[in-house]
Amino acid sequence: MASLASCIFCKIVKGEIPSMKLLETETVLAFMDIGPIARGHCLVIPKYHAAKLTDLPDEQTADIVPALKKIAIATGAENYNILQNNGRPAHQIVDHVHFHVIPKPADAGDAEGLVIGWPTQSLSKDELNTIYEQMKSKL
Repeated sequence: MASLASCIFCKIVKGEIPSMKLLETETVLAFMDIGPIARGHCLVIPKYHAAKLTDLPDEQTADIVPALKKIAIATGAENYNILQNNGRPAHQIVDHVHFHVIPKPADAGDAEGLVIGWPTQSLSKDELNTIYEQMKSKL
């Protein structure tokens, strides 16, 4: 399993830093976020060290969605966000793939949980088609 000595999440996986562990499989660890933006805010991480999702080998991904589902259920939240950032411009702070499970109370507004903007882009049909063709050619 790949690990990086300086990575805080790798240290949590190895037990070098304590965590409030919620769930663990051979490839995934879930624990409470120590800087939560909502009650029940948790993290689900692969034990394998990869900075971005595209760096994570496919065989290390199988337990992630089932773990996210279990954690989301365990929060007891009817509404929640699953957030995964890749790179500093995308707001990734820890360079180890991680997924946030963030409960969103219905009556919280912007006071609790994830608060986001959605800057919809105006693209012409031709621009959208060009992007589609570029992406499709890479799959």
